[in-house]
Amino acid sequence: MPRAKQRTRELRDRVLSVAIDMLASGGLAGFTTRKVAQEASTSTPAVYELFGDKAGLVREVFFEGFRRLGEQFGALEETGDPRADVAALADAFRVFVRENQVMVELMFSRPFADFDPGPAELKAGAEVRELIVGRVRRCIGAGLFAGDETDIAHALFCLMQGLAAAEVTGRMGRSRASIDRRWAVAVGAMLDGLGRAARPTRRARAGKPAQPSRRQLGRPRR
Repeated sequence: MPRAKQRTRELRDRVLSVAIDMLASGGLAGFTTRKVAQEASTSTPAVYELFGDKAGLVREVFFEGFRRLGEQFGALEETGDPRADVAALADAFRVFVRENQVMVELMFSRPFADFDPGPAELKAGAEVRELIVGRVRRCIGAGLFAGDETDIAHALFCLMQGLAAAEVTGRMGRSRASIDRRWAVAVGAMLDGLGRAARPTRRARAGKPAQPSRRQLGRPRR
């Protein structure tokens, strides 16, 4: 008789949970399917049957990371202040990185040589980006930002990644107060800059054409 398959949803969830916990506690060094199987009280062949290979297991951790990040972003309620809602994304991402440092490294730096994200993995990240784009779009619609929504969303996310990486590696300061202040300075400066770009000049608001400068008129400067 053929061997009964060991693939069950319960076992799959347990193995995935163990893999995430092992990455969180032990980091990337020494992460193997054999160790995961031992901690999950199953066999290495069972893990292979569930995930295909180590890359398959890592792929599922990758998906789980973006699922959790999407949930964290999705839990943020939209308010009547679109700009504050964008700032809230930065706060939520900061918390997520602090609580899931190794998972974030897997999600964004691809530390495993045998894991090459395919279309499905890239789509998982795109769904999170679309959520950010949606919040940026509200700001553009409200006249608070000016520019391409996708460009702004990418720039904002890169800023958040850089700040979070600096914080977890101790490059943002030693005290929570100083780190909080520097986050606020960086995010605030970016949002303020986007806001200034969206403000028309007084002449444009009044429907008056801008006057040419002395240099444009060929007049000498005094």
